[in-house]
Amino acid sequence: MPAPGVPARAGPSPLAVALLASVFVVAACGLVYELAAGALASYVLGDSVLQFSTVIGTYLFAMGVGSWLSKFVERQLPAHFLRIELLVALVGGSLPAVLFAANAWLPGAFRPLLYGLVFAVGTLVGLEIPLVMRILRRDVQLRELVSQVLTFDYLGALAVSVAFPLLFVPHFGLVRTGFFFGLLNAGVAAWALWLFRHELRRRAEHAAACVLCAAALAAGLAGAGQLTTLAEDRFYQEPVVHAESSPWQRIIVTRGRAGVRLFLNGNLQFAERDEYRYHEALVHPAMSAQGAPRKVAILGGGDGMALREVLRHPSVESVTLVELDPNMTRLFGSDPALVRLNGGSLSSPKLRIVNEDAFGWLERTEETFDVVIVDFPDPTNFAIGKLYTNSFYALLDRRLSASGYAVIQTTSPLVARQSFWTVVTTIESAGLTATPYHANVPSFGEWGFVVASRRPWRMPQRLPAGLRFLTPESLPLLFDFPRDMQRVPAEVNRLSNQGLVTTYEREWGKVLP
Repeated sequence: MPAPGVPARAGPSPLAVALLASVFVVAACGLVYELAAGALASYVLGDSVLQFSTVIGTYLFAMGVGSWLSKFVERQLPAHFLRIELLVALVGGSLPAVLFAANAWLPGAFRPLLYGLVFAVGTLVGLEIPLVMRILRRDVQLRELVSQVLTFDYLGALAVSVAFPLLFVPHFGLVRTGFFFGLLNAGVAAWALWLFRHELRRRAEHAAACVLCAAALAAGLAGAGQLTTLAEDRFYQEPVVHAESSPWQRIIVTRGRAGVRLFLNGNLQFAERDEYRYHEALVHPAMSAQGAPRKVAILGGGDGMALREVLRHPSVESVTLVELDPNMTRLFGSDPALVRLNGGSLSSPKLRIVNEDAFGWLERTEETFDVVIVDFPDPTNFAIGKLYTNSFYALLDRRLSASGYAVIQTTSPLVARQSFWTVVTTIESAGLTATPYHANVPSFGEWGFVVASRRPWRMPQRLPAGLRFLTPESLPLLFDFPRDMQRVPAEVNRLSNQGLVTTYEREWGKVLP
């Protein structure tokens, strides 16, 4: 209750409400720029916790610098707030586009630009909130001021943290998302221009700046698709015939003189000219050694190529394909050129598709299989790295029949020797027999695989007809490792440490030494 003689305080003024709404938008925009920078860093520099950690750390430090600098702004607070909003709109809104272009045309400048832009945006956002709080002090009591500003700030961050991966990236793409949120920042600046129209000096100049900023961002938004296409054509050195972002990854399909190639998050998954070598080596040693597999599971492999090879075995009665990303199975089940490559395997009546995380699916299912083919991307981040841990292989063991085999694609034993033998050691730690082998796939070089089983490995004497790479005579050669690929001591990859991710990135040169 107010003290005697003091009138009861009315609710927030329209100006205060408008500024608090602006805080919501400002927080949402700032977090989008941070997330976009982290996503692009993970695509280009390696999809690792390291990239997001350093981007977030740089951004938060820059916000602290901006908050400290705000104390030097003493007069004309609305005018400074408007100018800062326009700067955030331009720098933050164009951040994804600039980084995309740098990666394509100036790859050596990507890292300095990344952290320079993140620092600039963080500093400007750090300036915004203190200025808003000082403006709001005119209408809001101090004890309510901090709680109200922080409430709207955190609500804006929450909203965009959910919408960014589920809505904006899959449907807008990173470049278009950046320009869209830049326009929101420019809209806040225009809103501030109207709110403070009676106290701003040189209103015509401020209005012109708002119009020019919005026009530049709108032009960027309109041309975002073309810019992304040009940058990706330049980066992949071939025309991009399909590009989309799902909540899980960036899917790129190119077509050039060597045929179709698939990239996930910038990493090559297959090339049409030699994918048969990879997929024959992945599938047929384990399938043929089992003898007459009836139930087969494929974990990953949403492109249907491994499935194509599995269906060469007439004993197969059912195949369960566990692919996290439904966009992959949809694309490779509907695009005529891609359907031709996988032989229409995704339309097989023997197939059941499960769009789930393979780790969780293995935990829940009670089925057992004669052969399990594990065709995941390399362990470039901890989300994928968990699928190379002893915990995962222990689950895999439970899903194998007594005479069953599992086979795991396992990076290059030549380029990433330590990583390859880490996977072998980890499989053995789960109580399985590990039988490593390798094959030469020109697009990748020497590539490794591991058969995991409860029973000892036996070399198959027969293979399906019509193979282009493997023969019964050449198959034993795959299990012979020359000196520069032979076993080295390695630690077990566990969920609690996932040292394989760091080892992999170091060996492939994706992190600084």
